Amino acid sequence: METTQKRSSFTGKIGFVMAAAGSAVGLGNIWRFPYLAAEYGGGIFLLVYIILSITLGFALMCGEIALGRRTGLSAIGAFQKLNKKYSFIGILASIVPMMILPYYSVIGGWVCKYLTMFISGNGGATVNGTYFEGFIGGTAEPIGWFLLFLGITALVVLFGVEKGIERVSKIMMPVLVALTIGIAIYVLTLDNAMEGVKYYLYPDFSKFSFNTVLAAMGQLFYSMSLAMGIMITYGSYMKKDVNLESSVHQIELFDTGIAFLAGLMIIPAVFSLGGGEENLGKGAGLMFVTLPKVFDNFTGGEVVGAVFFLLVLFAALTSSISLFETVVSVLSDKFKWKRKWICLTVFLGSTAVGIPCSLGHGIWSAVSVPKVNGGSMTILDMFDFASNSVLMPIVALCTCIFIGYVIKPQTIIQEIEIASTFKMKKMFSFIIRYVAPVCIILILGFSVLEAVGIITV
Repeated sequence: METTQKRSSFTGKIGFVMAAAGSAVGLGNIWRFPYLAAEYGGGIFLLVYIILSITLGFALMCGEIALGRRTGLSAIGAFQKLNKKYSFIGILASIVPMMILPYYSVIGGWVCKYLTMFISGNGGATVNGTYFEGFIGGTAEPIGWFLLFLGITALVVLFGVEKGIERVSKIMMPVLVALTIGIAIYVLTLDNAMEGVKYYLYPDFSKFSFNTVLAAMGQLFYSMSLAMGIMITYGSYMKKDVNLESSVHQIELFDTGIAFLAGLMIIPAVFSLGGGEENLGKGAGLMFVTLPKVFDNFTGGEVVGAVFFLLVLFAALTSSISLFETVVSVLSDKFKWKRKWICLTVFLGSTAVGIPCSLGHGIWSAVSVPKVNGGSMTILDMFDFASNSVLMPIVALCTCIFIGYVIKPQTIIQEIEIASTFKMKKMFSFIIRYVAPVCIILILGFSVLEAVGIITV
């Protein structure tokens, strides 16, 4: 009880929603969602994604947040407090952000570099086809940008839940939304942009398949910060009088809304370049190679590029802050150290792991694992595979079993109904026990097969 009473908390619902939504809105919304939507039938993919968001995503997020709020502890402590036999789930969940934070910060460093290039008026240099590979293949410079990004993240977390995370999230999230809407509106005025809008939104039933559902499930799962211990940690900072159910709906709205707007921003922009779907891609190639070429063809492209990478930086930071805080919270619950020493420990640990991830694109590029269809996984890719494709689905599956059959859904329902009636409790119970486990097993198989190159998304 003493830990719960002394625990930091968000000031209220707005602070919690902004922080949790900030965690959910990350690079995946910007560099993966638009590609998947375009690839899997446009409006059909969007419809499937929204349905999954308000059902599967809703149930999983409610479960995790309620676990944190009920126990007042981060992942390890939460599972241990409810049933000691299942504390291993909390351990696995806590390993995920420890693995993701370092390599995510490496990518965050790349965003910082590109932002400064466009702000300084040198964005045109990034159009060169070899620029990106040359930059990430370097030694000192990408590590320097990585440490800058990680340092900014650590500084925000150092100030605590209310004065650091909540305050920054309340600033960054509205600005992020405004910038995304602004660029989307600008892009829609360009030549050929409406062709991109049609391609993005028009329901193409010929592209609908079981893979459409699997791709939407996978994107939703990773986008909403599930199975990382993040929502459990943030739930532990949530006050008992905050309406948990409506908070989750608002987080889903933020996450899906930003992803949708990212599509309106990126796909018409690529089409305006004179190309079509063949120029679309996902991941780093879309963000750091294709889009700079698009911006270079805009009137005022330097400004648009600078604004774009600023919003990407905000999206990356709000996610890295939640990853960093989750690790800090785990260590704080375990060792009861002062926050400044824990932040320093996490910073140094992430640096030790992040540097090899960065060097894996350069002098350590020989350290790789071959894929089935050719190509290979770099050190960064390996961390991404182990955390995203393997550990996260396993943690989510174990969490569903834990809630559905060990502590039972009623435990979660009781926690949610402290503040208000849980309107969707019947759906929650059904999904968490019967639907979610099957979906997560499918996600696990799909993501592993994709990562090793057996199937292509």
